[in-house]
Formats: sequence, structure tokens, C-alpha cells
Amino acid sequence: MELSREDLFLRIRRDSWQEGLSMRALARKYGVHRRLVREALSSPVPRPRKTPVRPSPRLDPFKKTIDEWLLGDLEAPPKQRHTVQRILNRLRQECGAEIAYTTVWDYVSRRRREISEAAGAAPAAGFVIRHNQPGMDAEVDFDEAWVDLAGERTKCFVFALRLAYSGKAVHRITTSCGQEAFLDGHVHAFRTLGGVPGGQIRYDNLSPAVSRVIHKSRSRDEHPRWTEFRQHFGITPFYCEPGLRGAHEKGGVEGQVGYFRRNYLTPVPRVGSLDELNASFAEFERGEEDRRIGMRIRTIGQDFARESVLLMPLPQDSFETGVVFTPRVDRYGMIAVRVCRYSVPARFIGRTIRVVLRSSDLIVFHGRTEIARHPRLTAKGAERVVLDHFLEVLLAKPGAMAGSEALDQARLEGTFTASHEAFWAAAKKAEGDTEGTKQLVHVLLLHRHLAHRDVIAGIRSALAVGAHTADIVALEARKAAQSDGRSPTVTVTGLAPALPGPEPSEVVSLNARRAVRLPTDQRPLPSLNRWDQLLNRSRKDAP
Repeated sequence: MELSREDLFLRIRRDSWQEGLSMRALARKYGVHRRLVREALSSPVPRPRKTPVRPSPRLDPFKKTIDEWLLGDLEAPPKQRHTVQRILNRLRQECGAEIAYTTVWDYVSRRRREISEAAGAAPAAGFVIRHNQPGMDAEVDFDEAWVDLAGERTKCFVFALRLAYSGKAVHRITTSCGQEAFLDGHVHAFRTLGGVPGGQIRYDNLSPAVSRVIHKSRSRDEHPRWTEFRQHFGITPFYCEPGLRGAHEKGGVEGQVGYFRRNYLTPVPRVGSLDELNASFAEFERGEEDRRIGMRIRTIGQDFARESVLLMPLPQDSFETGVVFTPRVDRYGMIAVRVCRYSVPARFIGRTIRVVLRSSDLIVFHGRTEIARHPRLTAKGAERVVLDHFLEVLLAKPGAMAGSEALDQARLEGTFTASHEAFWAAAKKAEGDTEGTKQLVHVLLLHRHLAHRDVIAGIRSALAVGAHTADIVALEARKAAQSDGRSPTVTVTGLAPALPGPEPSEVVSLNARRAVRLPTDQRPLPSLNRWDQLLNRSRKDAP
């Protein structure tokens, strides 16, 4: 292994002191010249290497001219200053010089910086420590990350909000970097922190927030929805400069994202869903509260305990972070939202419905009633088809069941189980393909008001006795629920508003009513003799 110059000097001095080796022996042991041994014994720090000054006989006569041009560029507009190619062309045209491009480039790249610094036009690069007050400032960033999601490597996006004083950071990962994910990340961060920073929040010029950067100023044309959102939460944004200079203005969150990726996203995480990964993020963030940043005396958690009570309270009203669309359901029972297609119940074919697209899911409404909910798709042209949405159509067209995309996706998701397959095969064998498929569709309809496990138990019980009708499955499913002490009917939960009017009265159980001992009814039994006379009268006897 080749030693560095510092390590070599250290070993030479140690051997000379501990083993008493001579200068010649040290030179022979380490394979160096005696001059180097003498230098190591005289000083523990190697002398810096001298950069040789290489003469440039072809360029030397023109260096003064080039310096004058570069000095004049300090007062010229930025877009009308000399480039290396322009300097080379002028030397050839005006001075008759024959010089290589690389020779001019080496000299100009060094002298341009030296002349600017000498004239005071280029201040020395450095950083200024910022004083952060508790509960005031924060920083936000969006970064990319790859995740093995359900066995497929997927590009995701990590939202990070970091408090400047304590360093407490909140993260959320989504498959989208759109405005809905940007807003949803803020809501999640504010709820986790328990409040909103009262000072400035520093941002890049992200498209979910900024529509246009006004040249040479801090002013920005904001997206209208972002303006509405920040006014709702009382956010004061600070937009950094574009490019690398802007990244230095929010270096805390830039470093936080890199630290988080190296420690918690390496190796590439393998999860079944992003909800599972976000839940693990919460555990990581709680563990980070015991860490100290740099040379700080207190931990992140100790500083955050002081800062959390100074945050502004959250508004009482919620803010819908999703984007609203109003697509029309096509004849296939599908809607198109951002180059992806989703199914809705077939009874809404041809109608215009309302869709709320969030960072992780998509909710479909008809009026104020929720009619469908899907996980959000991101791949271009992706489709999600739910078998339950097309059961009424399959009753009229049972032959379309076997080759349908809805059935294929139901098998992949596990909602169409082996028990369903066995019942379908038995029903078709007994009643034929058409009637057997209709019986299967009736069984699938039971899932709308019976629990999934109860329907599966009903199918197995029906198959055990050789039955293959939906009525037997329904009966056995209700018996399975009652044997566990549960109500067989599943309560339907939706977003439909409550009907106006008085509260419904309590329903009296008939079994409880019979258990009460009531007094004997002493009234005589009713008689229909008088009404029988009407049957014997003819039409002519009528008055």
C-alpha cells in the first residue's frame, strides 16, 4: 500500500526515535532518497509541492493585451464580455498570433479570477452563520428516491420540512411530485409538529408554488392554489435564488435530505405499500430526537421541546389538498385522470362525476356521495379496474366474465380467491357456463352487504354439502356471522350527508317485546259476517 507523504514522515521519525536507525538505514527501509529522510527528521510537516512555472513563449507577448481586455470586461454588461474563443479570434485577427485554444483557456481561466479579486468585483466565497429563533423559521425541499414497491422498483419523491432552530425534520414519501403531494406534505408536517412556524419558510422555485421567477428579484408569480393554501395556514414564504446559490440559502434541509437518504433509504427499501414506509419514517424521526447536530450541547428532541410551544396553532378548518376534476364516464365504465384510467360503478356510465385526486389516492363522488376509491396510479396509461363495479353488467353478459380485465386484476389483488374459483367451477359443471356464471355474480354481490370472511365461509359450507346456488351461500354466510356473535350485515360507510329532520326513534326488538309479560287481551275476536252480505248482493239491488 502506497503511503501518503504525511504518513511516511511520521514513520521515519518514529523509527529514528524508537529503533535508532541511521539515515542510510531509513532510506533503505522505505526506498527513498536520503534528502527526503533528512527533510522528515527536520520537520514533521512536508513542505508543499512547488508548482513549476512553465513558460509560454507564444503567449507571453500578448498577456498584457489579454489582461487589458479582461479588466475592461468588469464594466461591460455580463452578456457582452469576452469568451475564450472571442479572445483567441481577436489575437489572431488583430495581432496575428498563432496560439492553441487550450493555451489561451488555461491563462484566461486563472487571470479572470485574479483580476476580479484584485478589483474587488469578486468577493471571497464564504458562508455566514444564521441566527435562528425558536418557533420561527423552517426549510422545505423535495427530493427523489427509489423504492422497491410491491416487487417493482418505483421512482418516488420525499417531502422534507425542517425546523431551523431545533433541526426537527418531518418526511413524507409519495409517488407524485405534483401540487397535491406538495400541499399534503405540508399538512402532514404541521400536524406532526403540532403547529406552523411563525417566521419564514424557505423554498426552491418549485412549480407547485411558483409560476414565474421575476428576473433579478425575490418576487415570484405564485400559483393561485398555493397562495390560497399558505394564506389558510399563515405561511410566510421565502424563495431562494435559482441554481446552486439558492441551495446554499437553505443548506439545513439540503443536508437533512442527504442524511436521511443515506441512513434510512440505503439499501433500497422493499415495502408492500407507501403507507408502510411512511409509518416507518415516523419511527425513524422519533429516534432522531436523541441525536445531536454538530457541536450542539442539546439534542434535537430537547431543542424541539422548547420550540414546539412557540409554534402558531393550526387552523380549525381543514384544507382539501387534492385536485378536483370532473370527467365523464365512458361506455366502459372508466374515467381518465392524468393519463391514467380508473373504473366506477357501471350505473354511472355517461354521467359527469367529480374526482378528488390526492397524493396517494383518488376519490370519486356523485353529488356528495362517495362511489369509488382507488390508490393513485402514476405510470402513464395504467388502469385499475374493480370487479365489483361491473357485476350488474355481467349479469346481463355472463359470457364476458372469463376474459375480463376486472377478473384478472381481482385475481392479482387477491379479492377473487380460490374459494370463488371452486364455486364457479362447481356451478358451471352443474348448471352450464351461463347459469353457473350468473350464480357466481350473485355470490359476488353478497360482498356489498356481508363481510368478506363470512362470504368465504358460506362458499365453503355450500360446497361441502354439494350446493352451488347463491341463496345457500348467503344463508351459510349469515350463520357464520351469527355463530361468531356478529351482525351479518356490513354497515355501509360513505360521505353522503345526513338527511335533515328529527332523529329516528329507537327500533324495538320483537324478541324483547315478546319477553315482556303483557295482560291478556279480553276483547272478542273480530267477525266478518256483516261484510259477507256484500258478496251476495246483486248489482240491481244497489241503491
